[in-house]
Amino acid sequence: MSPSAIGKSIARLEQRLGVRLFHRSTRSINLTAEGELFLGRCQRVLHELEAAELELSSSSGEPRGKLRVSVPLAGQFLFSLLSGFAKRYPDIHLELDFSDRLVDVVEEGFDAVIRTGVLDDSRLVARRLGAFRFLLVGAPAYFQAQGEPRGAGDLGAHDCLLYRVPSTGKLERWPLPDQAHNAAQNLRVALICNNIDMLLNAALAGRGIACLPEFAVKASLDSGELQAVLTEEVTRTIHFSVLWPSSRFITPKLRSFVDFISMRM
Repeated sequence: MSPSAIGKSIARLEQRLGVRLFHRSTRSINLTAEGELFLGRCQRVLHELEAAELELSSSSGEPRGKLRVSVPLAGQFLFSLLSGFAKRYPDIHLELDFSDRLVDVVEEGFDAVIRTGVLDDSRLVARRLGAFRFLLVGAPAYFQAQGEPRGAGDLGAHDCLLYRVPSTGKLERWPLPDQAHNAAQNLRVALICNNIDMLLNAALAGRGIACLPEFAVKASLDSGELQAVLTEEVTRTIHFSVLWPSSRFITPKLRSFVDFISMRM
């Protein structure tokens, strides 16, 4: 369609609905709040139509089509997993949203999300994928220069690399039993960021001690680039789950995705 034809179609639609769907200026065009709402509804209708066609078609056994998935910013572990899925199912076109925000799976039109922790939403079906513990890690060169902490009380004398939770803006507390050192503000801060990979790279560079999930540091621990300390005192584990709308027919592409990651985490 030509831009002129599209513009006329939108004008007729706005006239019929009695609302403005776009903010227009000489430099940009953006959806209004009503436009965002209408777009979301239309996307869900198209998803349901696609699911109905797949459900009724006898030739829909082979997984294919677009699959919208929201995943947390969890480092190389998930990148490798999703790359493996894309290679295994070349006819499925992944549309990935990397974010730690709490997305609304149904309203935002996602086929599935991978998240940590417990998500209480009756509209969703969940399958637990696995659990990972947290570790305090640093580079061997850092510990050679600064010494290894022998207890949580020693951390106050060390450079600490802290994580800021994107969804809340708060510093993540280190999961230690001694409450005097459980609060992030009681640690000597050398770096704060909201990206796990950045914290990992800072630890590898000898900038200090970071508290990171095991899956993010396993390769570096195995290679000797990092070493873990106070492993008996770190008390936290996280659970990964995959969730999808309970009201939606589970298409071959979605079933393939859920089964693939469930077997590999």
